[in-house]
Amino acid sequence: MTQDETIQKATELLQDLGLQEYEARCFVALNQLPSGTAKEIHEISGVPRTRVYDAIRVLETEGLVEVQHSNPQVYRAVDIDEATQTLRRKYTNRIETLETHLKNTDVRKTEEKDHVQEVWSLSGNDAIESRMLELIDGAESEIALVVVDEAILSETLFDELAEAAKSDLSILLGGKTDAITDRFGSELPTVRIFETSLDWLTGMPGEEAVAVSRILLVDREVLLIGSYYPDDNEAKAKEQAVFARGLENGIVVLLRRLITMGLSTVGDPTD
Repeated sequence: MTQDETIQKATELLQDLGLQEYEARCFVALNQLPSGTAKEIHEISGVPRTRVYDAIRVLETEGLVEVQHSNPQVYRAVDIDEATQTLRRKYTNRIETLETHLKNTDVRKTEEKDHVQEVWSLSGNDAIESRMLELIDGAESEIALVVVDEAILSETLFDELAEAAKSDLSILLGGKTDAITDRFGSELPTVRIFETSLDWLTGMPGEEAVAVSRILLVDREVLLIGSYYPDDNEAKAKEQAVFARGLENGIVVLLRRLITMGLSTVGDPTD
């Protein structure tokens, strides 16, 4: 990544974290200087000089910039670690405030779990992983997870599974390759591990190269199935999934039987 690309990305991320464009550009400019005047910030950032003063005032209020009251005034960015901690606290506070407001506006009636029948679609690796982690965290009796795409094996997933393994749950983890099952076994030695050779997970001959990326069954009534294009360089971003709840029979039973037909035990710590 070139210097210009790095600067552009940093500016965009600062905007994602709540800064306006001119504020972000001024802050990045100051990170390229030990200190600087409004003129120097203008020359590096391209922000109109008259707008630099407004941006700096905001950055000072946010605790991101320090001001030396000389003539002309000189500015400097706070240490990067201090800046990231400040932004992290601000972002966390906003999320907590948002959560409070959303809960106060939630007037939906809670349906009885046993009677809920729903199917939803999800798009993108981040959204799918978030839902998968939520389902694992909420499991009451059983977790069955089959992973086809090795890229899914995030540290966050392992942390969530390790936490689940501490409770009295039945946990079955399957992998399409030796690499996946080996990693499951090394990181979660107390959990039952399987390897599956089901060809339909990665597509049948003559079909378009779409594959199943992950299958999660929780408590025998909650289902998450992801799919992706293995040869696509942006496969994680383009992953799609179907999330279904309340399916006590039918598709869940069928899917469980299809999966278990292709499972062979690799390691079972209880044996």
